[in-house]
Amino acid sequence: MQALAVRHPGSAVSLDAGQTSELEREFGQRLADSSALAFRVALSVLRNREDAEDVAQEAFLRAYRNFHRLRDRERFRAWLARIAWRLALDRRRSAARRDLREQQAVEDAPARTVEDLAAASEFRARLDAAVEELPEKLRQVLILAAIEGHDMAEVARLLGLPEGTVKSRLHLARKRLMEKFAWAAKDLKTT
Repeated sequence: MQALAVRHPGSAVSLDAGQTSELEREFGQRLADSSALAFRVALSVLRNREDAEDVAQEAFLRAYRNFHRLRDRERFRAWLARIAWRLALDRRRSAARRDLREQQAVEDAPARTVEDLAAASEFRARLDAAVEELPEKLRQVLILAAIEGHDMAEVARLLGLPEGTVKSRLHLARKRLMEKFAWAAKDLKTT
């Protein structure tokens, strides 16, 4: 029988072709018996059909990726339900944090005039253009750190770079943007 290397996150497991197809067949059977369960669990937490469907799909994917690690296959339903439950809670917490940030931004924002909104829109367009003009290596670091909010260690890990390189590139990206907008600010004052 031919040997097949199957990669799972964090480890390499060598299975022969018969074991792989047997695992897939068993997973398919157990999932068929339990597929509605993940959706119902997610729906009970999220109270939103679309989000529950997304969470159920993510739970199926995680269960598939880790099925080889499940020792007691008779507990598959409980295991799948627990995966769906945790993913649904994570999604709900994430949504709550996002809603809180948005609410605070609205409360903290002063009342704006049409002119203020137009100026902000123009500034945003200029900023987007300036970010796009940055070299790829600077733009990646800037987007991950300054825009998406990852810390230096996470950015370094995501890009496979030393943390010092990430800090240096972020500093350089910010410096180039400041230079670009210092010139634009002078231009705005003269008009």
